[in-house]
Amino acid sequence: MTQLDRNKSVLAKYIPETAIDTIANWVYTFDFKLKITKSRASKYGDYRPPFKGKNHQITINHDLNKYAFLITLVHEIAHLSAWKKHGNNIQSHGKEWKHEYRVLLHPFLNETVFPSDIIAALKAYMHDPAASVCNDRSLFKILNKYNTKQDNLSLLEDLPLQTVFETTGNEQFIKQKKIRTRYLCTKISTKQEYLFHGLSQVKPISKELLN
Repeated sequence: MTQLDRNKSVLAKYIPETAIDTIANWVYTFDFKLKITKSRASKYGDYRPPFKGKNHQITINHDLNKYAFLITLVHEIAHLSAWKKHGNNIQSHGKEWKHEYRVLLHPFLNETVFPSDIIAALKAYMHDPAASVCNDRSLFKILNKYNTKQDNLSLLEDLPLQTVFETTGNEQFIKQKKIRTRYLCTKISTKQEYLFHGLSQVKPISKELLN
């Protein structure tokens, strides 16, 4: 099996089938390492430029649905493409990144890849793409429709303050307060604070169940 075939085999678990060939070729042509990570409270994906002999690296949370995974992966590849063309002397989500994101996402904006409701929301979002799809309530809410349904999950914004909850990564937090469009939450095991979008799907738990 060639490296390209191995890339396709891995990608088949995470993105729509019709996007596999393009993304597998991009992994090769953009020359980056793709790592699938555990769920992270603060982000869905991340791009790291080359450092101390290491190659470009992109990490994506493993528990995203296939449409959110693809959108997030293209988001991070756009960072890589902008870095290759402009280096570090640009804003992280400035005009250079926005241009690369629009160009790279455009080939996927059809119903062989995305459902029609996601396409409509993406086209609106791409007029001025933000640092995260979480910042676009309409797109984020539509993407959440395609998450695996679990009866014991709730939207974070629907839970009272001081509720103890568990993420899909099995980490426990306390919902503290709202800050603009997000909620400040404290990770119980480390006391570190994180910002969660209100539409995040979480599992409320009782304090008696805390580890």
